[in-house]
Amino acid sequence: MADKRIRVGVIGVGQIGKKHLETYLSTPGVDVIGIAGRDPERTQQVALDYHLAYWTSDYRELLARDDIDAISVCLHNNLHREVSITALEAGKHVYCEKPMAGSYRDAQAMLAAAHRTGKMLSVQLATLFSSETKAAKAVLAEGWLGEPYFAQAVITRRRGRPYVDGYGTPAFVQKEQAGGGALLDLGVYEIAKLLYLLGNPPALRISGRTYQETPIDPDRLKTSGYDVEELGVGLAHLQGDVTLSIVAAWAIHLSRVGGSYLVGPRGGVRLEPFEIYRSLGDLDLDASVDLEAFEYRLHHVRGQGNGYDGPQQHWIAALQGQVPLLPTAEIALNTMLISEGIYLSDRLGREVTASDVNDQSISTAIAL
Repeated sequence: MADKRIRVGVIGVGQIGKKHLETYLSTPGVDVIGIAGRDPERTQQVALDYHLAYWTSDYRELLARDDIDAISVCLHNNLHREVSITALEAGKHVYCEKPMAGSYRDAQAMLAAAHRTGKMLSVQLATLFSSETKAAKAVLAEGWLGEPYFAQAVITRRRGRPYVDGYGTPAFVQKEQAGGGALLDLGVYEIAKLLYLLGNPPALRISGRTYQETPIDPDRLKTSGYDVEELGVGLAHLQGDVTLSIVAAWAIHLSRVGGSYLVGPRGGVRLEPFEIYRSLGDLDLDASVDLEAFEYRLHHVRGQGNGYDGPQQHWIAALQGQVPLLPTAEIALNTMLISEGIYLSDRLGREVTASDVNDQSISTAIAL
C-alpha cells in the first residue's frame, strides 16, 4: 500500500502550520487538499504562497469535505481538544501538534474519542525519530543496560522565552492559550522520549516546582500577558521502580545542563552527544558510535524506508499501512499526566499521585 495517496488538510496557518504544509508537500504520496485558519486574509495568503486551491476560515467546512483522509491540527494547546475531537468524529484521522492538549483532562478526552471513532490519532513527538533515540532503542533491545531504573529528561535554553525574548507571539506565554510554559513547550519532547525508551510505564507519583525568575523587558512583559513558567523541575516515580528526573527551561543562567540519559545495572546511555557506558570487569568503557552508518543500515539493510525519518513521515507511512503507528498519543497522554502532576505538586506543596492528577485535572479547552 506504499503507493496509496493520503489526502490531508491542515488547520492552523501560523509558523507550525506552514511547517506541516512544507513537510506534506515534499512527502511522496501526499495530496494537500486545503487549509483552514482563523484569519481569512492570512489564510488566503498562505493558500496563494503554497499554491493550494482551497482555503476557509471555518475549520468545520474543511472537515465536511469527503476528499480528506487526515487532518493536521496546528493550533495553540487549548484549542487542540475541540478541533481534534470534531475531526475524529467527522471521520478523519488526526495528527496533532504537541503538547497533546492544555490539560490532562482534555488529552484524555482526545484519546477516548480516537478509540470511540476507530480513527488514528498521533501526536507530534519529533524526538522519538531522532538517530539518537533510535540508537538508544537498539541498545536497550540488545539488553546492554539491563532493566533501566533511572532516567533524566533535560532540555534548556540560555534565554529563549517565546515573545519576550524576541520570537513568537504572546499566545505562547499565556496560560489561557497555552496551558503552561516551558514544560509543555519544551519539556514534553524529552519526557516523551524517555518514556518511549522506557516502554511508557505509567506514572505513579510526581513532585515538582515551577519558576519565573529571570527579568523580562518591562514593555514585553506588559504586552505579553506572561503568566506561565520559564523553568519546570520534577521527579516522577514510574511503575517498575523507575525514577524520571525532569528539567525544562526557556531561560536559565547556564550554558549547558547535563542532557538526557538513562541507566541500568549493566550500562548507561547519554542521548546528546550519543554515548554508551559499560563496565567489563575492571574496565570502564565510554563508547561513541557512527550514527550515519547506523541510519544507513536501518534504511538499506533493515528496510525501514522513510517510515521512521520524522513524525510526519511516520504518520503518512502508518496511514498507508507501511508501518505500525507508534503509540505517540498514549505516550503524549502519560507526558501530560507527569507535566500536570508537576504543576499540581507545586500548587499543593506536596508530592501527588496519578489519582490526584486524574481527580483534579479540569478542561482548559477553548471553543473555536
